[in-house]
Amino acid sequence: MSAAADTLEISLTLNGERVKRAVPARLNLADFLRHEMELTGTHVGCEHGVCGACTVRVDGEIARSCLMFAAQADGCTVDTIEGMSDSRELEELQSAFVLYNALQCGFCTPGMLMAAQALLRDEPDPSRERIREYLSGNYCRCTGYQSIVDAVEAVAKARKGRSK
Repeated sequence: MSAAADTLEISLTLNGERVKRAVPARLNLADFLRHEMELTGTHVGCEHGVCGACTVRVDGEIARSCLMFAAQADGCTVDTIEGMSDSRELEELQSAFVLYNALQCGFCTPGMLMAAQALLRDEPDPSRERIREYLSGNYCRCTGYQSIVDAVEAVAKARKGRSK
């Protein structure tokens, strides 16, 4: 195979902006975001889809970007922690994470926020058990999860109070 045959042209909407790039066929989405687009909030931990550090949103659903080829995102809408923070979509969760000390080293935080936002979008009033279950695919080695669950629960309760 020639070098040109190993490269694919992709076009996607990334954090609200249209992007076109030629990418190697085997480039994963996490590396595309970090190295090609310089969006380093998407972290790479295990490279097996287990830790959740590389969580992004693809066409509205969370996905492990280390398990996707960049070429698979062709034609898709991809949102990263940077885009969701800039749009202020995560503002409540980010504030709660600070208030409840739900972050320490910060490595897992972007993926944890992405997952927590997806949970609260789909299940506005989750139990503590459900929050733990949903976030169990995101590893945190520092907090012990208690403060993360507290933060997510506080946002759910605050949103529920406003919807009355």
